[in-house]
This record gives sequence, C-alpha cells and structure tokens, in this order.
Amino acid sequence: MSCTSTNCNNCDSKKGTKKQTDKKGFLRILINGITNTNPVFILLLGLCPTLAVSTSLDNAFGMAWAATFVLLASNLLISLIRKFIPGVVRIPSYIVIIATFVTIVHLILQAYMPPLAKSLGIYVPLIVVNCIILGRAEAFASKNNLKHTLADTIGIGIGFSGAILLIALIRQLFGTGQIDMFNIQFFVIPGLSEYPLSIFILPMGAFFVIGILLAFFRYIGVMPCE
Repeated sequence: MSCTSTNCNNCDSKKGTKKQTDKKGFLRILINGITNTNPVFILLLGLCPTLAVSTSLDNAFGMAWAATFVLLASNLLISLIRKFIPGVVRIPSYIVIIATFVTIVHLILQAYMPPLAKSLGIYVPLIVVNCIILGRAEAFASKNNLKHTLADTIGIGIGFSGAILLIALIRQLFGTGQIDMFNIQFFVIPGLSEYPLSIFILPMGAFFVIGILLAFFRYIGVMPCE
C-alpha cells in the first residue's frame, strides 16, 4: 500500500502526539515524586535517617547524595533486568543490588570525605534497608520501563533531598543561630547565635520540626495520591 501525503501527515501527527504524551507522563511522574508521593512529608518513609542526621546541613547533604545515588542506580538496574528476576527471589535480588551500590557509596565517602563518613556513621550502611529505596524498587521499578523509572527516581530523590535539607536548615538555624556548610559561613543571626535554642539540635527538636512541616503540607493541600 502506497503512502499518500495524507497518510504521512496522519503518521507524523500520531508520532507527535505520542511524544507529547510521553513527555507529559515523564514530567507528571517526576513532579508527583516531589509533591504527592514525597517520601518524607507524605509517605512518611525513611524517617530514621532523616531525623537522625539532619542536625546540620553537612550531614543532610551527605545523606541526600548517598541515598539519591543508591536510589537512582539500583532502581534503574532493577528496571532493566526486572523481566529476568524470578518472582520468588525478587526481594533478595533487590537487596543484593541495593547493597552493592551502598557499599560503593560507603567506600567513596571513606576514601574522599572521611569526616563526613564518620559523622554519618551507621546511617550510610543502613541505606540498604531504607524503605524508600526498597519500596520504590518493589512498587515502581519492577513494574515500569526505564524511562518512567528514571522519572520516578529523580522525583523521589529530589523530594527526599529537599525534605532532609529543609529540616536540617531549620534545625541548624534555630539550634546554632547561624547557617554554614562545609566550613563556609553564610550568615549569623545576632543574639540567637549567642543564646541558641539548643532543643532543635536534640532528637526532640527533630520531631518538633517535622511535625510542624507535616501539618503545613497537610494544610496547603499536598496529600497522598489515591
């Protein structure tokens, strides 16, 4: 059957529509990971490392980088080989893959950033059992193609990183009266730096801050997807 000008135009139109739909789907999944399925503020996942290491921006940045790298690398690999993993061993397989990338991150931190590795301590190895990473592997990466998995991991990674950095920013600001990161001081609040609200650096301060933020996000209408 010969291809007429009308048929070609129809084919081009369908291809253009499909590309636009794919682009919209990619952006929708990415934005959804930051907002409606934010792992910390909406799904309430990964709270242990979030609350434990958010005493400073240094620690928060290190944990955000480590968790996002493991999330991105492991979920993309799981999405690529998902059809070859038998269902009965899928969870152990995911854990092995995640543990491999966690080991890589841990060794990199110990080699190039020893103070940060020491400060984060046991919470880097514990990324292996972080419910955010294993949860996204089981709920999304194992069921979707590479493109959509990439969008989901980027969104979830940004959502987690933004959450832990925001909590650390508030805790450090009120707990020390100043904002500094990796020995670079950005600003100091006169008075508060001399008499800081040390409660924000304590564990109870972490619960207080995240409680206020959770209430705020519920108030503005950011809710889990049905």
